[in-house]
Amino acid sequence: MIHKIQETITVVDKLRALYNLQLIDSRIDEIRKFRENIPIEIKSLEEELSQMKKNLEDIHNDILSIKENVDKQIKNIKSSEILIKKYEKQKDNVKNHKELYSLNKEIDYQKLEIQLSKKIIKELNIKINQKENFFNQKEELLKNKEEHLFHKKKELNNILLENNKEEKILLEKSLFFSKKVDNNLLQTYKKIRSGVKNGVAVAPVQRGAPLGSYLAITPQKYSELIQRNKLLIDEHSGRILIDSELAEEEEKKYFVKKRKNNKIK
Repeated sequence: MIHKIQETITVVDKLRALYNLQLIDSRIDEIRKFRENIPIEIKSLEEELSQMKKNLEDIHNDILSIKENVDKQIKNIKSSEILIKKYEKQKDNVKNHKELYSLNKEIDYQKLEIQLSKKIIKELNIKINQKENFFNQKEELLKNKEEHLFHKKKELNNILLENNKEEKILLEKSLFFSKKVDNNLLQTYKKIRSGVKNGVAVAPVQRGAPLGSYLAITPQKYSELIQRNKLLIDEHSGRILIDSELAEEEEKKYFVKKRKNNKIK
């Protein structure tokens, strides 16, 4: 009888140690994943900024191109005005109506050219104004994005520093709980962790199924699980099973300790 009680306590202790180890290792996984994703996040923001700068450059070049067109139209007006003066002067020396008619026709044509150029200039100036307003809006947005990136880098750097401190503490705790588990079981735990995507080797059973799985365990296995007399492996996922009540007990202890550590900081 005494032997059975000791065995039950031993199994429960193993489960507690394993689940604590899982909680710690999962948090270490989160920290490392966050660290790996930072360069991707920063790169994405920098690429966005780069694209915004290119767009601004394109808008600026469009404005320059339109302004060149305005200058061209102004030159056309001046050329037409020079021709009109020339033709007006030539009218003083005309010898017949045919020459006068031809000169007047050229003068009228040049006046129409001037009107057309002025109309084009007016339309181009409207475009310039619109594009300059759009440019200013985008430039302001770019400044805000650059400021956001600066603060984001600073924020992420602070989080990294905190995470590095936390990871160091967690690695020590992981080693502490690893020593509470016999070597064969520890190797089994590590093997399972390396074989699953989320790194969860110890899964609480909730509503008849291991957390993250839709496949329920048999009633017989669930009955064995809540008795906590032996370690059970899920036949579908290959993970070590723990009942939800025991998992909640250890989670409360873990998160209470975590909150206390945060207050100390």
